[in-house]
Amino acid sequence: MVKSNKNESSLTTAYGGEGWSPRIQTHQAEIGSLWGVCGVNNEYAPLEAVLLHAPGAEWEDIPDPDAMLMANAPDLALAREQHDAIAQFYRGAGVNVHYVEPNQLPPPNLMFCADLFFMTPEGAILARPASTVRAGEERWIARRLADLGIPIARTLRGGATFEGADAQWLNSETVLIAHGLRTNAEGVSQVSDALRGMGVDVIQVDLPIGTMHLMGMVRFLDKDLAVGWLGRLSYVAVEALRARGYRVIFIPNEAEAKNHALNFVTLGPKEIFMAAGKPITQKFYESQGVTCHTVETGELNKAAGGIGCLTGILRRAGN
Repeated sequence: MVKSNKNESSLTTAYGGEGWSPRIQTHQAEIGSLWGVCGVNNEYAPLEAVLLHAPGAEWEDIPDPDAMLMANAPDLALAREQHDAIAQFYRGAGVNVHYVEPNQLPPPNLMFCADLFFMTPEGAILARPASTVRAGEERWIARRLADLGIPIARTLRGGATFEGADAQWLNSETVLIAHGLRTNAEGVSQVSDALRGMGVDVIQVDLPIGTMHLMGMVRFLDKDLAVGWLGRLSYVAVEALRARGYRVIFIPNEAEAKNHALNFVTLGPKEIFMAAGKPITQKFYESQGVTCHTVETGELNKAAGGIGCLTGILRRAGN
């Protein structure tokens, strides 16, 4: 029999005795030590880490692009080349690039990582895509976030649908979230509950019929400068932006807007990464003091998305 050195009336460590070590740090304080480094609470601070998925074998046979939510059948080799160029640019800009790396053949839209989670200072809110074509993509994202040590702050349940491109940070205390084709009322409610639990206010806006995501309606160029799509960005959204000190400008060319000129990634204050071949819009951005880096995305765009859709934001500076 093993004898205990403790008095029989004292508590052992497992039951709260003198060796007990209480966990006193908050969850957020443990990010970067116990958890992997991650976090976003604005749309303009320097970009530090992203999650991508390069199209692969899942694109080898797409007999009906429309049924797969695509505009046209893309050429895999060219699309892969363009996607690799995007990743290479990020690396050259000092951004850490992570890949989803599914271990089975994924659905054909997995490369649109921005749709599949929404990053907060306390971890990711996992999306629940609205289409049966994309159902289950969130499982691959959950697996990869876990591999990276990034906490999942909320998983949606019931009939909720939510896609990450339908939410954007106005500032560290406020998120704009859209109700539309891809994010339903229950999705808005559950995401809002999660954010309010973090002390974040939520402003809901509606998207017009025939639009996909909030990301396609408004983007951020700096802490006080946003660009929207006139006739699509809601009055409520514009008023919310202006009330928080933003000057709101509007994309100048409808044809280029429809061809993903608004679908860019903000690298830092007044510095963006956008699709090439949008001369009117690029000149307009540059007239606002914005530095524009460009890349060819035409083949990727056939899948009905742009650079912003392709890029899951894991971390911005200051989080």
